[in-house]
Amino acid sequence: MRVHPTAIIDPQARLGADVEVKAFTIIEAGVQIGDDCVLGPHAVIRSGTILGAGTQVHTGAILGEPPQDAKYAGEPTLLTVGEKNVIREYVTIHRATGEEATTSIGNGNMLMAYSHVGHNCEIGNGTMIANSVGLSGHCVIEDFAVIGGLVGIHQFVTVGTMAMVGGMSRVVRDVPPYLTAEGNPTKMRGVNVRGLARHGVSEADRAELKKAYRLLYRSEYNISGALEVIERDLRATAEITYLAEFLRRMDAGYVGRQRNPH
Repeated sequence: MRVHPTAIIDPQARLGADVEVKAFTIIEAGVQIGDDCVLGPHAVIRSGTILGAGTQVHTGAILGEPPQDAKYAGEPTLLTVGEKNVIREYVTIHRATGEEATTSIGNGNMLMAYSHVGHNCEIGNGTMIANSVGLSGHCVIEDFAVIGGLVGIHQFVTVGTMAMVGGMSRVVRDVPPYLTAEGNPTKMRGVNVRGLARHGVSEADRAELKKAYRLLYRSEYNISGALEVIERDLRATAEITYLAEFLRRMDAGYVGRQRNPH
């Protein structure tokens, strides 16, 4: 383990093997740091934070601050970060609201400089969150989603797996999986063909998603009518099945947000 002499590490913090703590980094009591992590310089890791092995936390990032939530009353909550994440300069990630609740980040994500992850958010695996993105409380970013720079995402929004949101968009409704969205407010623009190919979705299955997209957003059908046609006429691939499930949950939610309480 390599610790710069200016770093401040509480004796009750637990650090794994081969961790590097750079200059002026602060690690509070109760923090758990996995093996091979690199922290700082000038990073702050607050109590209630758990970092998985191989995660990099760059200059000025602050992890585990209390939530920016008027309901928060000081109850103990958590921030859990998985393995091999890259958290760049001045990222802020807040703990959850609610007794023993968790803000969670999976494995292999890239959070670029100045992005913010609010309380109770859930980020999956392999996502890319670009510079100055703001995630409000209770957002869900599913596996392999990509969020462009300067995007603002409303509380309780879910961005589906392998979806892509274009830069400077305002996202107030859920973004279905496998699609691209852009605008203020966002509109669906097409199928995320390159992202799907990158993650092994076949050309034939991508073609089915293109057909589904045209029925959903470029036809005379409403969403429920389009789903009936999709499930009757298209091949029931794993992607088509999940897209239909997601859209039904979204439709049942509040103003297009499946996780938003009514």
